[in-house]
Formats: sequence, structure tokens, C-alpha cells
Amino acid sequence: MTKRHDPFNGPKVWLLAAAVALSSFAAPAQAQMRNFSVGGPNIHVGPRIPINPGVRYSPNLHYGPVIEDRIYNGPPPSRRPPPERAAKKPPRAAADPTYVPNEVLIEIAGQPTDAQVQAIAKKHRLRPMQSQHIALLDTTFYRWRIPDGRPVDTVVKQLSADRGIRSAQRNSIFRLQDEQGGKVPFQYALAKLRLPEAQAISTGEKIRVAVIDSGIDAGHPELAGSIEATFDALDSKEAAHAHGTSIAGVIAAHGTLKGAAPAAKLLAIRAFGEAKSGASSTTFVVLKGLDYAAANGAQIINMSFAGPRDRLVERGLAAAAARNIVLVAAVGNAGPKSAPLFPGADSHVIGVTATDAADQIFAKANQGAYVAVAAPGVDILAPLPGGKYGVSSGTSLSAAYVSGLAALMLSRNPALTADEVRQALVQSARDLGPAGRDDRFGAGEADAFAAVSMVAAPVATASEPPKPMPR
Repeated sequence: MTKRHDPFNGPKVWLLAAAVALSSFAAPAQAQMRNFSVGGPNIHVGPRIPINPGVRYSPNLHYGPVIEDRIYNGPPPSRRPPPERAAKKPPRAAADPTYVPNEVLIEIAGQPTDAQVQAIAKKHRLRPMQSQHIALLDTTFYRWRIPDGRPVDTVVKQLSADRGIRSAQRNSIFRLQDEQGGKVPFQYALAKLRLPEAQAISTGEKIRVAVIDSGIDAGHPELAGSIEATFDALDSKEAAHAHGTSIAGVIAAHGTLKGAAPAAKLLAIRAFGEAKSGASSTTFVVLKGLDYAAANGAQIINMSFAGPRDRLVERGLAAAAARNIVLVAAVGNAGPKSAPLFPGADSHVIGVTATDAADQIFAKANQGAYVAVAAPGVDILAPLPGGKYGVSSGTSLSAAYVSGLAALMLSRNPALTADEVRQALVQSARDLGPAGRDDRFGAGEADAFAAVSMVAAPVATASEPPKPMPR
């Protein structure tokens, strides 16, 4: 009997059947996958992974990221998020060196009561620190602290809108204008200024020169008998300072050295205190110094310091000039490209620059149309505290020489006005630059002998007694 061939029997047939079964099993999954669109609303699709054909998919399930055609089933292993880094604080802005931070200067007319002052301070959230009535301006000034960190200019603007306040501004910073060290030539300035010839005519007798500066060593042998009065506008206990002692010596030394006006009397006004950046002062303290000088008969005020333009100091200078006080100041050591510094650039002030032994301009001197005259200021030998001596340079020293020259002129002719003193200094100056005035030397180097000779007092007649010395 012949066997009948069963097409469903044998390995090939079973393999074929298995293949058909597998294809029918996988088809729904493949069809299901074709229904998804990348980014569709019901599925989260990440990077692609290889597809696993053995998994059924539902459009409503959340699947992990898809990476290279293979679905990763389930969320990725949990990882701690990296710790949040604290935001870097912006770099702290450098303090403006031209004014005192967190502080304002307030002016109130006359002498207000404590209740008025406290009410204003409370209204503007300020902390009173110090006050001073300035007779020169008939007003009272207050230093107030800003305790909550508001910008100074913002507070000034708010205060300026208050009808009870006459004015408000920053408390400006002023700095002394000299540099220690240098060569040691022995007083070449005497010959440059023709001081021996001038001092044969006048030595500055009976003239008061106020020196608004750092502390002066009144016990130095060069200044014996020269200090008529002292005033500490800082209420400090600091020792005498090199700068103030040197400036006083340039004006009135009369021992081993010779000052410009050895017989003049000095009002030693300490307004500059020692600090890390060098001796400095503020608007408030400078005003106190000006007020003391005017109230105590100063005929000349020497200001060997410089700083920003300041409205209140300008008003103080204008009031002093109205009293016929000669105002002399250093033009500053910030260099030829610097903006004008004050009080040297003030219109009421004789601004003085510095020259050296070869009649060259001091390299660090400010320049501008406000320079009135020049005087020696480089490598100047002068007294130091403790009976010592030292050499320094700067427009500070030049200003002191010109203050001394003004004392010689006023001593010879006490009737001179401040404007006449300026005019004589400018007209008698020795030209050092191009013909006429220039921004470096002003009218030129001061000539003491020529200036003193120019201001001889007129001979008094019986019907015209000599005019009294201005006070």
C-alpha cells in the first residue's frame, strides 16, 4: 500500500507553519506602531532606540525616550539633579574717591532748633552725625549718614526737593598735593623768586596767613613764634603731620631755612587727617576751616590741596573773597590731562603750578587756563615734625611760596585789595613759555622783588592819614 503524502507533516511544513504564526503575531504590533506619529498628543517621544518587536504598545501609555529605533520601557533610572549653584554676586563697585560714601551734607538757613532738625532727619530716614554753624555764610551745615544703603545721589535729590532745606550735596573729598622724596638742593627757590631782594623791603610783618592743612609742628625751630593761633577742625588727637609742617615752613621759616615771609603770623588750621590713601578732608571740614580763618582776621588763606568742584566750598570762597581775603591754592598734581581741580581752579582763587630748578614744569601738575602763576615746587627742602627736614615736590609747595609773596606785598601796602594782589603777581611774573599766558605756567614764574616793588604804598600827606590794615 502506498503512503499518502501529508503536506502538513515534516520539518519543512512545521517550520513554515511556525513562520506564519509568528508573522501573524507580530503584525498587530507593527500595525500599532504605524499609528503613532512623532510628537503626537498621546505619546512622549524622546531620542530614538531600536524597536523591540515583542512588546505591544498602547497609544495611551507613556514610554521612555526613543533612542535609535529601540523603545526603552519605563522611565530612566532616577538621578539626583545637580545642586543649584548660587548665583555669583556682581563685583562690588569701587568707591568713588571724590566723595564720602553713605553720607550727605545738608544746609539749613540760620540756626534751626533741634526739633526741626530731628523732624527732617526722620522724614528722610537719615542719621545725624555732626553739625556746624558757618558764620561766613550765616547758615548751619549737617553731616548725616544714610543707614539703609540708598545711593547718595538719590538721597541728595530727595533732600533738594524739601522746602525746609536750603541745599544738599555730597560731602566731597579733598587731598593734599605733594610727594615726599627727591634731590636735596639747598633752597634754589630763593634765587628763582628773588626773595632776598624782596625781603630787604618787606618780610611780612603783621600779616596773618591761614594755613588750612594737616597738623603743623608749632614747636619746630623753623617756626618758633610764627604760630599765632591753632584750630583743629577735625577735633582729632593726631600728631603733627609732614605736609602741614612743610607748608608752614615754606611760608614762614626763619632758622636754618628761609621762608617766603619769615615775619608773617600763621593761623594753623588742621583740616586734613591721616588716611590709607594719604591725608584727606571733606567739604564739611574745609568749610569749618574757612569760617575760622575769616572769623580770626586772616588776610591770606593758603590751600595746598585739591578735589572736585564743590558748590558749598565755592560759596565759602566767594564769601571770603568778598571780605577782601587773598585766596591761594595749588592747581593739583593729577597731570596735564586732568579735569580742573578745586579750589585751585576757582575764579576767586590764585591757582599756582610748580616748576623745578631748571624752570621746567612739574610733570604731574594740572594744566589749564585757570593757572595764574608758577613758583618753585620740585625738590623743595622744608621742615618736618620733630625738628627734622625733608625734600618733597608738588603744587602744594608752590602755592605756599605765593602765599608768602602775597604777605610781603600786603605788609608793604596794607591797603591793597585781593584783586590788586593778584594783578601785581600776574603782571610782574617772568614769562617761561610762549609769549603771554599759557595753560602750563599761567603768566609765568612769580617774581617777589618785582611784585613787592610794584605795590609801594603811596606817601601819606597830612590831610590823608594812612588807611588801616584790613581785618
